[in-house]
Amino acid sequence: MADRLPSVLVAGGTGALGVAVLGELLESGYPVTATWVVPRERERVENDFPDNDRLTLVEADVMDEQAVLDAVEGVDELGAIVNLVGGFSAPGKVHESSVDDFESMLRLNLRPAFLLARAGMPRLAGAGGGSFVCVSARPALRPFGGAAGYVTAKAGVLAFIQALDAEYRADGVRCNAILPSVIDTPANRSGMPDADHSKWVPPQQIAKVIRFLVSDDSLPTSGGAIPVYGRA
Repeated sequence: MADRLPSVLVAGGTGALGVAVLGELLESGYPVTATWVVPRERERVENDFPDNDRLTLVEADVMDEQAVLDAVEGVDELGAIVNLVGGFSAPGKVHESSVDDFESMLRLNLRPAFLLARAGMPRLAGAGGGSFVCVSARPALRPFGGAAGYVTAKAGVLAFIQALDAEYRADGVRCNAILPSVIDTPANRSGMPDADHSKWVPPQQIAKVIRFLVSDDSLPTSGGAIPVYGRA
């Protein structure tokens, strides 16, 4: 009999990318716990994966420290954490932007990652290792104008992953960030209707990369900035 795969906690598992990640992990045999906040998104996931006994949905605001602690502690045999929570804002050049918008980007893109790592690293390290995956973005390496808060925040996610790698690699915890260009989602198509959508990256393709990073196939890989650019 094959060994049971460890459980994966997916934060932000109810969005377009999240549903693709859940599907890929479940199809690969992983027990998955996904957090939700908005009831309609929970219902969407329940409809997409009816009667799947390896999927657990947990109400948890991952901006809240206690909620994150409870979510992490509630997962049996935790082997990986995938953080898909983040946000985008492009208010204009710095002199046209507010400090509130700048700080909100830092908070939304970095606070969940920190809280999930703070709660999860003792468990992953204590189990002899595991995987921690976050979503940065290509602008962390190749910035564009008009979104300084977003660019800075995604660069911060990448720096945070590399700091985690420095702290936990010796404990067997692999810490990696994926860097998408533009993900082919309904929201992005609505916001950029005239773009060449054929060059964008389907969520299902990114999900396969995340599944690889979760799996033991990625044992030599940590501290990575993994490009998932497609042709965009």
